[in-house]
Amino acid sequence: MSAGARVTAVVVTYNRRDLLTEALEALAAQTRRPDAVIVVDNASTDGTRDLVRTRFPDTDLLALGVNTGGAGGFAAGIARALDAPDAGLIWLMDDDTVPEPDALAALLDARERASGGPVLIASRVVWTDGRDHPMNTPRVKPGASRAELAAAREIGCRPVRSASFVSVLVDAAAVRERGLPVADYFLWNDDFEFTTRLLRGRTGLYCPASVVVHKTGTFGGADADPGDRFYYEVRNKLWLFTRSRGLAPAERVLYAGSSARRWTRAYLRSRDRATLRKGLREGVRDGLRRRPRPTSEVISAAMRRYDP
Repeated sequence: MSAGARVTAVVVTYNRRDLLTEALEALAAQTRRPDAVIVVDNASTDGTRDLVRTRFPDTDLLALGVNTGGAGGFAAGIARALDAPDAGLIWLMDDDTVPEPDALAALLDARERASGGPVLIASRVVWTDGRDHPMNTPRVKPGASRAELAAAREIGCRPVRSASFVSVLVDAAAVRERGLPVADYFLWNDDFEFTTRLLRGRTGLYCPASVVVHKTGTFGGADADPGDRFYYEVRNKLWLFTRSRGLAPAERVLYAGSSARRWTRAYLRSRDRATLRKGLREGVRDGLRRRPRPTSEVISAAMRRYDP
């Protein structure tokens, strides 16, 4: 699939119309513009829908009736993109992601020059001051062979095993085969589960030439104090380790150990350890006692509750 493939950008938003405006303006300013743009609005209450309709009328607005989180938003947006029979590539990003003008062109160029047909290529994500954002910087694929490393290095890339939803280009055919993100994750680890599932046994790349700015409120990594969101980290990781097909058995052990170390660091640094203990108890309970609802069920329920 070449640089001439149809590219659909999917942007998920919730109550951040000013940031969304920046993101959509940056998409319109790409040297190689997406062929279509889908904005998934997670039931915003700040006038986001009116903004999109009036200022960006060519955008496909998918308005949900309830907030399904990033997981549900991306699942719904990808499903909408796959409705197009000529869907080729899907470019995923949050509403606080501002791509540099050549971001998409660089992703497509890397894909064109890569060997082995990568099913996923991720951008370099920087913070507002230009530093690489630790929240969205993927590690080199564990156990990558010399041949994999050399082939990726030849085109200025690195092989990866997972990526975040902050600017990642995915192959639509691979998504049709391996499925949408799990909408019931709501937030955290949805991108990790989805991309590891997409990449198992296949090639994924990190492309530093494609740069986007992630305008998070603070600069930090995954071991920053999560507060009450720690519940989703625990529950979703347990779902991933016990129910997802994304990781091989040995990888589950590797990533489970990494998660345990990160949880320990977050706990030791936290000023509100009681909240983290509560999130751990409830996350373990729900992660082991129940399974995620089918993604189609989550999306359908959100669509039915939309009131224009």
